Amino acid sequence: MTDNRNLSTAGLDIRETIDGKPSDPATPAESAVAQVAAAAARAKKATKPSRPDHYIWGIYIMFLLISVVELFSASSSEVSSANVYSPLIRHGIFLVIGVAIVLGLQKTHYVVLRRMAWIVAILSLGLLVLSSVIGVEINGAQRAIRIAGMTIQPAEMIKLAAVLLLAAILSKNQSPGGVTNNGVIQCAIVVVVFGALLWSNGLTNMILLMGVSISMFLIGGIQWKKFGVVMLVYGCCAGALMMVKYMKPDTSHFDEVKNEQLYSQGGSAIEKTGGGRASTHKGRLSRWLEGTSPDDPIDDMNRQVIFSNFAQAHGGVLGQGPGNSRESARLPLAFSDYIFSIIIEDTGFVGGCCLLLLYLLLVARAGRVAYKCSRAFPAFLIMGCAVLIVFQALVHMAIVTGIFPVSGQPLPFISKGGTSILVMSAAIGMMLSVSRYAVTSGNKNEIKAEMKALPEDLQAANITNYTTL
Repeated sequence: MTDNRNLSTAGLDIRETIDGKPSDPATPAESAVAQVAAAAARAKKATKPSRPDHYIWGIYIMFLLISVVELFSASSSEVSSANVYSPLIRHGIFLVIGVAIVLGLQKTHYVVLRRMAWIVAILSLGLLVLSSVIGVEINGAQRAIRIAGMTIQPAEMIKLAAVLLLAAILSKNQSPGGVTNNGVIQCAIVVVVFGALLWSNGLTNMILLMGVSISMFLIGGIQWKKFGVVMLVYGCCAGALMMVKYMKPDTSHFDEVKNEQLYSQGGSAIEKTGGGRASTHKGRLSRWLEGTSPDDPIDDMNRQVIFSNFAQAHGGVLGQGPGNSRESARLPLAFSDYIFSIIIEDTGFVGGCCLLLLYLLLVARAGRVAYKCSRAFPAFLIMGCAVLIVFQALVHMAIVTGIFPVSGQPLPFISKGGTSILVMSAAIGMMLSVSRYAVTSGNKNEIKAEMKALPEDLQAANITNYTTL
């Protein structure tokens, strides 16, 4: 048997023959995968990977430890006499899978992440649309898909997909004066489309997405005039959605109570009424503006807020100690949407401030790494992931402490919820990938070698790093 190879001089047309017969040509998909792999291989060869950032790793490990302790404390309402560790075991499985995702992504060059941006975005959009058609209800909204016994929430996935896509678009459309018109238009369209689809899955998710996108615009160096136009577009689109969604006849008080039943029953059941989510949003905003008092009678409408306030008051300055929570047994969704109140009850005001500082340290460290990156895409990616994690944490804390109206938003890495843990773990993995493969030294030879190895759409310089200019 003979094995002959015919390689073209350009290196683009590669054909293999066995016994004089040409092998099957590669499909377009295989060709695209091969190109991505080749680009990543060239980039890895040009830039020797360093160790993943140990500060980011340390913060991530701290989140995992806090998650295990506090979820067990907050899950007393789920504990059964047969197995008191069952909630912790289920949560631990997702944490282990999350660690595996982090380890896998930190070894993946950011070139591959850039090439996967549109694929991940389209897949997330498809799942989000599918969840609104055949999804299962969570917190009164049709927002999840059940696959092989596991519930997936595409709304969590789409936020990270938007960060990845915005980083790709912004880095490709850099100009000496900031971001090109084409880049601004593309980013605005992405955010408006994603936000409109997120609307039915939760108003808070849409607001969070817009907040992250605004931060990425500012990090990307968008000109103030263009930034003002983008904000105007956001405002007009949000106003149009509100008119369509909310300009409907008010439902009865009975319907509103039915829409809020899930919170009084810890997520066990809810009945759909004519008011839908619009009635729920308006009711929550109205009750938030009115406020609550410890003397108010406890009913289905204010149960979460009052017991959350009790938990925080019981915590005091130093807390009651992990596992000594009193309110977790009667606070609905204490293990997910209101876990921060249990953390304060266990560790007090000091513990809550330390957790807040831990999230802020994550975005500060990401900013340090981004500042030292020589290329724009890894800088945008690591900052986008960090801002997403921290913004979601801040929104959760603001809801629990009464600064924002009641809404379901998990605390990253700590709340119970498989999809959220996996998505946020992927964000940490992307951050570690950037810290490992992006050139962060001032060595001009390394910077030039990285630029030559990278594809053309990834060669834009990081405007915050003076050594690349």
